[in-house]
Amino acid sequence: MPNLESLLDIGLNHYLIVSAALFCIGMAGVLVRRNVLVILMCIELMLNAVNLSFVAFSHYSENINGQVMVFFVMTIAAAEAGVGLALAVTIFKKFKEVNIRFFEQLKG
Repeated sequence: MPNLESLLDIGLNHYLIVSAALFCIGMAGVLVRRNVLVILMCIELMLNAVNLSFVAFSHYSENINGQVMVFFVMTIAAAEAGVGLALAVTIFKKFKEVNIRFFEQLKG
């Protein structure tokens, strides 16, 4: 019978499983939903899943490079959120609804 302490050890596999689950949930949200705000939240969820993988690999390899990379991913996520919200506001002003199908009509 294994002792309780060995059952509670959280390893790299646990972090990667949670990260993969978060990424799949985010990807399903991007593919299924049509609301721009929900799609942006799902993209943020996917980026956070990648951040979790970076931090887990960084911790278990005892190398700081993964944690440094997280700062770059967070910067990209902030820029993506800013541009996405600006587009959502533009669509809402023009069509009084935020839906992904209205993005095609912003050309002219």
